[in-house]
Amino acid sequence: MHSKHAPTDIDALRHDALQHLELGAVTTDYSADRKAVIERLNQALATELVCVLRYRRHHFMARGIHARGVAAEFLVHSNEEQGHADLLAARIVQLGGEPDFDPDTLTRRSHAQYIAGSSLRDMIREDLVAERVAIHSYRELVRYLGTDDPTTSDLIKTILAVEEQHANELADYLEDFPHSA
Repeated sequence: MHSKHAPTDIDALRHDALQHLELGAVTTDYSADRKAVIERLNQALATELVCVLRYRRHHFMARGIHARGVAAEFLVHSNEEQGHADLLAARIVQLGGEPDFDPDTLTRRSHAQYIAGSSLRDMIREDLVAERVAIHSYRELVRYLGTDDPTTSDLIKTILAVEEQHANELADYLEDFPHSA
């Protein structure tokens, strides 16, 4: 049985691998627009960092009879968002870019807003809104990447699955939470 593709020319692969060694994992067959991917990943990084800060604030500011469990969940989400930020920053570096941690432009680059929320219900609501924005942004990024950058696409899909889990958890809290709290 014959393959649709010609066998790999090992000598040609080695030659290509020797070209531009400074690019590390980015090889000649990388077909995405690296600059655009890095820019989008930096937007995702900013989004994750804003979410880390908002969740962290909510963890410390949660008050009321229902606060203990919700505050603990805010801390878990904050830590998971920090993990996402770290993964995104590492991927930006792998692609030859620089992760942008500049606090002066963080909220402008973020897709999610930093809204403090005045009550526990407001905090849950704002976190759910941010998760839904992140979900939409990540789905859009996966579509943009298509098959041009499978590694970044797989990373984003992994993060997306956690964001969807966060949104479901927050929606459950919001549904069960009294409007007056």
